[in-house]
Amino acid sequence: MLGALVSRYSLRKRSAHADKFDVKLVEVKDYPCMLLREGQLYRRDGEMRPWLNDDLQSFTPLRFTPPQLMGYEGRAVIMDPDIFAIGDIWELLQRDMAGAAIMCRPKSGRKGRKGAFASSVMLLDCAKLEHWQFERDFAEMFKPVKRDYMDWVSLKLERRGSIGTLENQWNDFDHLDDNTKLLHNTKRKTQPWKTGLKIDYRPADTFQLFPPRHWLRRGRRALFGDYKFAGTYDTHPDPKQESFFFNLVREALEDGELSESLLQDEMAKGHLRPDAMQLIGG
Repeated sequence: MLGALVSRYSLRKRSAHADKFDVKLVEVKDYPCMLLREGQLYRRDGEMRPWLNDDLQSFTPLRFTPPQLMGYEGRAVIMDPDIFAIGDIWELLQRDMAGAAIMCRPKSGRKGRKGAFASSVMLLDCAKLEHWQFERDFAEMFKPVKRDYMDWVSLKLERRGSIGTLENQWNDFDHLDDNTKLLHNTKRKTQPWKTGLKIDYRPADTFQLFPPRHWLRRGRRALFGDYKFAGTYDTHPDPKQESFFFNLVREALEDGELSESLLQDEMAKGHLRPDAMQLIGG
């Protein structure tokens, strides 16, 4: 939630047109269809896994809610809560979509080479996405031959011609330079506000013979459960990105968009590193 609040603040703060758009948080708690599936098996990367609402990334199916929420009218940008604006989001909302229903960037690495897109930031023409019906689509993941989570979030279920490509700067994966418009701290283990805390997410589990860490990861979970001995969050390798985040938090405090009591509460819950106040003040 802290990431989401800071993200919302950055979108408004960095835009010269903040009066022309609204920013709404879409939360798991408001979707009974997700809460009722706790512990049930869903399909991910070809295997069945238990759905856990408290997992760090249980929100990801909510990326597909905006068209329905907007009555299949108008435009929306949907983005994950660990993405922060440097450029003006109004520029993206006004983008010429050239007839596309969705605009986003390809995923990086092996997944990108296999045609996967990053749905973590999407510009959507909601009128062209009436086939996105969230409750129905979410339920299909729990039917073994119906819908695979990874195919869904990688947009492999969409018609390729309906997807336009955004420049990487609109979803910059742990990369910050003068061209970055939206900074995405996408590597969960190095998110700057979590350094030193216990890991509270379940790593991806695509089976590979090599490297052997995939065998060890599966063995650890089979013996001890999802999070035990999973380790702690690492320091982000780019000090500029850590500084950027905590400077943004300081600005939000100064502008009254965040409170010190909220930050203290997030620390008490183990969601925010215990030295956060020193970093904000420093």
